[in-house]
Amino acid sequence: MEQVITFGCRLNSFESQVIKENLKKSKLDNVIVFNTCAVTKEAERQAIQKIRNIRKKYPDKKILVTGCAAQINPDKYAAMKEIDKVLGNEDKFISNNYLISNKESSSVVVSDIMSVKETAAHLVQGFENKTRAFIQIQNGCNHRCTFCSIPYGRGNSRSVPIGVIVKQLEVLAAQDYKEVVFTGVDISDYGLDLPGKPTLGQMLKRILKLVPKISRIRLSSIDVAEIDNDLFDLIKYEQRFMPHLHISLQAGDNMILKRMKRRHTREQVIEFCHKVRQYRANAAFGADIIAGFPTETDEMFKNTLNLVHEAKIQYLHVFPYSERENTPAARMPQVDKKLRKERARILREAGDRELYDFSIDNLNRNVTALVENDQTGRSENFLKLYFNNKVKTSSLIEAKIIGFQDNKLMAEVV
Repeated sequence: MEQVITFGCRLNSFESQVIKENLKKSKLDNVIVFNTCAVTKEAERQAIQKIRNIRKKYPDKKILVTGCAAQINPDKYAAMKEIDKVLGNEDKFISNNYLISNKESSSVVVSDIMSVKETAAHLVQGFENKTRAFIQIQNGCNHRCTFCSIPYGRGNSRSVPIGVIVKQLEVLAAQDYKEVVFTGVDISDYGLDLPGKPTLGQMLKRILKLVPKISRIRLSSIDVAEIDNDLFDLIKYEQRFMPHLHISLQAGDNMILKRMKRRHTREQVIEFCHKVRQYRANAAFGADIIAGFPTETDEMFKNTLNLVHEAKIQYLHVFPYSERENTPAARMPQVDKKLRKERARILREAGDRELYDFSIDNLNRNVTALVENDQTGRSENFLKLYFNNKVKTSSLIEAKIIGFQDNKLMAEVV
């Protein structure tokens, strides 16, 4: 049985690894930790269902719940009979908090997340069953989008100092990780709280010089409203910077973006994608999109759908709008839930078409692939490739994309 069960984002994946190492240090083997997500109601529903199933299957285990859902609404989880203890997002990094005695005085240990001013330096020694590593460079968010409760689970934006990032990368490089994903809640805001206020692009330039053994880096997501010239320089000149960028988009209609309190326009997103492709012609893009945001009309939805094709966004993460308690959007006129799901389906199909067209454009191209297991790998622009012959896991290999077989993009080693 997995000792830490993770829901949600890549930052949660990183933090779950920290939790695993804390449990190992504490020599605790009778606990199961749920690291929850609060982005949507569905994410919480899945976590609660899983908690109840695990309790039935493992009645003698101690169950601890942490993560954003637990931070935002600790009493809700403390009231569940299946749960032994609830930990906040900062409290989950303290090893002693995982100890549970029969005389436990409090089943809830949740600190005030808004009082946290720094992001602790968590040095992860490795990632189980992973070919790429994740590294946290930032946490929290200074913005208050009208649909989002995450700032109340993560606190305000705070950055990891560059020296600490370098130390973590050196640890990962020593373990021969070829690719590292830089993650956080709003990494485009990196450095605003640090001395000298280094930008994300400036930080990346420095660490790439200081840790040459890391072969490839990716960003978990970016906000096009905060891209600086240093980041464009990396896109243009640095081959270790992968040409696959995931945009925190949310919508492609300017009125909806305004009502979401986003800081970019649809025109900025399209311009950004076109500019990146001027520097890296074969670049790929992903995006988070909310379908059926309150007040979204058919015409507004069509603008979002059209943006997917105008910007040629291949990797879509689409989910129907989900009301979050105490957010401004929850008080706006709501779109019918069936219509939200239908619009989400249409957007996913649009993304699938863009990915298929992009795959066709890449036929007969030579790429460098990171092997994820002995049969699959990922190209620089994150295309998933299948190999006819076994290849060495975690290696970087030169390959040629040769065609489709059973709806799989096939490649051969060159």
